[in-house]
Amino acid sequence: MNGPAPRTASSATPTDQATGTTAEPATGEAARATAADVERLKSLHRSRPFGVWFADKGWRHLVGIAVTIFAVFPLLYVLSAALNSTGTLVGSNALFSKIDFGNFTALFNIPSRPFARWFLNTLVVGGITSAATVFLGAMAAYAFSRMRFTGRRVGLLSLLLLQMFPQLLAVVAIFLLLSGISEVIPALGLGSQLGLIMVYLGGALGVNTYLMYGFFNTVPQSLDEAAKIDGASHTQIFFGIIMRLVTPILAVVGLLTYIAISGEFVIASVVLTDPDSQTLAVGLYSFVAQQRSENWGVFAAGAVISALPVMALFLYLQRYIVSGLTAGSVKG
Repeated sequence: MNGPAPRTASSATPTDQATGTTAEPATGEAARATAADVERLKSLHRSRPFGVWFADKGWRHLVGIAVTIFAVFPLLYVLSAALNSTGTLVGSNALFSKIDFGNFTALFNIPSRPFARWFLNTLVVGGITSAATVFLGAMAAYAFSRMRFTGRRVGLLSLLLLQMFPQLLAVVAIFLLLSGISEVIPALGLGSQLGLIMVYLGGALGVNTYLMYGFFNTVPQSLDEAAKIDGASHTQIFFGIIMRLVTPILAVVGLLTYIAISGEFVIASVVLTDPDSQTLAVGLYSFVAQQRSENWGVFAAGAVISALPVMALFLYLQRYIVSGLTAGSVKG
């Protein structure tokens, strides 16, 4: 009644007993087969004609090289014009045919065009606007992400609708509004940097708040619940936990805001009427605005110097942008 005895390791098939050999593990055969396949693929890759390789991967390298040249050439052209004191862009067609620092010297020696003052004004306006945008946008994004209140959905939809209308459309309204404010509060009216900062904040908070709102939603709410059990308030959770975990998006918003402010021209030219209070974008335009007194070399030198703070800020914030600080914040 008993079934057949199980086959043990010592038992062998008649074929094994006749040959007197043992079967090799399957893993060894698979490893040898895989190695053979790899060698076969390598030999095929080495023997592929150029046309086959180009159709498969080569065209990607060609596109990458073309895009790189397209992006780098304008930068090299502007740098070449800045280092050529001939004063025209036509004379800079031969890149780096003449190298001197005459344009940079002239840039700081024109009393009617205080470049150093413009540079400082840009740092002040851009720095204050970026910091205020990050702080106020983070608080609004935290409220939309963590709290449930009446009008929350309407507020989010309003932020989306506001992005459909660029701030440029409101230039006339901004001018009339600041002109009326100048009669009551001159510090916030036309010609004041504080008024320009307020205008920039009104236009930047919408898109940045919605951008940070999406990132705040990726932070697990279990962190908030654990902190509330320990007696933490919303203020303590916001500054002690959330702000540290969302550093990448804060760095991105701050960087993008500063880049936009440093290159903004239309609104700044309308609000800032005094040459001593103007920013770089408005001030540098005066070098090429007049038809008979264009000086593209000095303009290019100013553009090169104005790009240095943006480069420094990007290099400083790069480690925050590429790092995922929320990884591993909650253990299962």
